[in-house]
Amino acid sequence: MPNRALSILHPIIVMLKRLALIVAGWLLLFLGAAGLFLPVLPGILFLLIGLSILSVEYDWARRWVVALRQRFPAADRKIQEMLNKRVKPTSA
Repeated sequence: MPNRALSILHPIIVMLKRLALIVAGWLLLFLGAAGLFLPVLPGILFLLIGLSILSVEYDWARRWVVALRQRFPAADRKIQEMLNKRVKPTSA
């Protein structure tokens, strides 16, 4: 019985995760837009994070991310280096 309940809940969980990512991406985009005018919020940072999250679901966001990576290759390399350092597994 537990497997059947899990198989019924799995699509719902996947849908809720997808919805949460979309909402988070849009929220960060709106915060980033507000941060461009308010000195308290890091607008550019929120815009980039929100755009990156939305690029998983939306083609227009993916195109913007690709264009930004091509326009600012030095920043892209730096970000990729930071991500690679964090992702590398440590050997025990």
